[in-house]
Amino acid sequence: MNTLSKITVAAMITMSFAFSGKVTAQTMKEKTVMVGGAPMYPSKNIIENAVNSKDHKTLVAAVKAAGLVSTLEGAGPFTVLAPTDAAFAKLPKGTVENLVKPENKAMLTKILTYHVLAGKYSAKDIWAAVAAGKGTSMMKTVEGEDLTFWTKGKNLYVKDAKGNSAKVTIADVNQSNGVIHVIDTVLMP
Repeated sequence: MNTLSKITVAAMITMSFAFSGKVTAQTMKEKTVMVGGAPMYPSKNIIENAVNSKDHKTLVAAVKAAGLVSTLEGAGPFTVLAPTDAAFAKLPKGTVENLVKPENKAMLTKILTYHVLAGKYSAKDIWAAVAAGKGTSMMKTVEGEDLTFWTKGKNLYVKDAKGNSAKVTIADVNQSNGVIHVIDTVLMP
């Protein structure tokens, strides 16, 4: 091997290590939150992250059935209150199976968009709104109706139009197009 070839090989090896270091450093800078056994990356959109959560299979299937995938992959920003599979399991038997039928798409879409706020609201933003509202804050959903937020101790809660309450179990799961707050109950308009 001549000297020029050795220099070229050495340069290529050095560049590959330098590139690897950059990728690793970039990945390490990204603060992930674990949801459903999977890291949620702030550089990915809501759908790209949600499909990896083992706790949100029902929600992902419902979003697909309602035709909302492209919307939640869009620029946003959105705040999604994401019920877990356990939250969907609390509904009366057969409810989910009935809602994902094509003839019930309008009702499913109404329920799912009731879990979405236009804009990005961190838990800190919602806590501030609750404090400003002297204990509660009403926020309009994409569906058009309001949700009521309140706090108790160190916990953040949300109440739907029917009086059902959900606890935020994982807050501030940042996405490239918004934020997800995991909740333990399905909200109903």
